[in-house]
Amino acid sequence: MIKLTEATRERLRRLFPQAQWSAVEDLLREQCGDNLPLVKATSKDLVERVRFAVLKLSHGDMNQLQRHIKGARHDWRDVLMAAGFAHRLTAHKEWNP
Repeated sequence: MIKLTEATRERLRRLFPQAQWSAVEDLLREQCGDNLPLVKATSKDLVERVRFAVLKLSHGDMNQLQRHIKGARHDWRDVLMAAGFAHRLTAHKEWNP
């Protein structure tokens, strides 16, 4: 299991109400990590990109977060494209909600 980075935690805390922080962290850890297709436990940078993408696309809505995590579990490249993070490896780091 790939742990959440502090940068991921900062962004989710800006998007979601405090009452949902724990649930969002659990979703990201358990459903959006090294269990994504073609992702290994050593793919920490890629996982952070995908996690940022699903957070961005969620707009702070738990249902949308779950929807985009489901999409990432099918093909995380589509999620990166939709979030605008596909063309540069560091584009996600510039996103600050």
